[in-house]
Amino acid sequence: MFGRPLLRFVRKDTHINFMRGRYAGLIVSAALSLLSVVLFLHPGLTLGLDFRGGIVVEAKTPGPADFAKLRSALAAHNVAHASIQSFGAPDDVLIRLDAGDAQKTNAIVDTVRHAVAEAQPGTTVLRADAVGASVSAELFRNGMLALGLSLAMILGYIWFRFEWEFALSAVITLVLDLTKTIGFLVITGFEFDLVMVAAILTILGYSTNDKVVVYDRVRENLRKYRTMPLRELIDLSINETLNRTLGTSSTVFLASLPLALFGGTTLSGFAWTMLFGIVVGTSSSIFIAAPLLLFMGEGRLKRDAKPPAK
Repeated sequence: MFGRPLLRFVRKDTHINFMRGRYAGLIVSAALSLLSVVLFLHPGLTLGLDFRGGIVVEAKTPGPADFAKLRSALAAHNVAHASIQSFGAPDDVLIRLDAGDAQKTNAIVDTVRHAVAEAQPGTTVLRADAVGASVSAELFRNGMLALGLSLAMILGYIWFRFEWEFALSAVITLVLDLTKTIGFLVITGFEFDLVMVAAILTILGYSTNDKVVVYDRVRENLRKYRTMPLRELIDLSINETLNRTLGTSSTVFLASLPLALFGGTTLSGFAWTMLFGIVVGTSSSIFIAAPLLLFMGEGRLKRDAKPPAK
């Protein structure tokens, strides 16, 4: 009685023929990834302070922000090319400036502080961050290196644990997941910074874990059902792990949802990207990674499957 789960997303004896839609899944995924690459090339990602360099000043006005007065005050103090926008509450203001001389950063921040205080007396500067152009270029290079190394290590891990068909299908799927996430960032306009690199790395790790669970069941069933066609065997494996997959995905999704809704500008971009990645990573395990494994491994995996140890 107490050992039975209180909630099941699908029935235990579910037999959904996922591989029937393998061509549609691959075509749709490839089209979305291609579109994401086009969006990456133009208009491209909105680079954050970490990668673009510059100064960001966050201020809180005593009432709703008067952007016309703020812009006039900054112009009067010779603060050129300032981008002012509202975020969160009506009295929250974000001021962005291009990267300049690092030695003048403190002076620029002081100038901005005086300007906004003149425009709307009582305005408080909550934070001021600055990143130089050379530092931002190094951070961008290191971020891209981290993404590349993570994909290489995932390829090596799955290749070592399984066979090359599993590893190659998983990495191709992860690259497709990555490109879709990049497209999501372009469409939503979320700034691409070190926080987003952390979000993408988290998505890759979660998606890899999800695929390893399915692959483990495929490998077990290869030894258990030696005469079963690989297409039916993969369908069986997905159905057997479907409750676990949906349960894990729902848990992570629900944990990230409050951050997306109430986390503010600092966390909302990270959380919304995580939510998107969870949906993409879960669906790709079924509709992308599994069909790729079927195409690459049909024949060879059945031939090399070993009987279970007695």
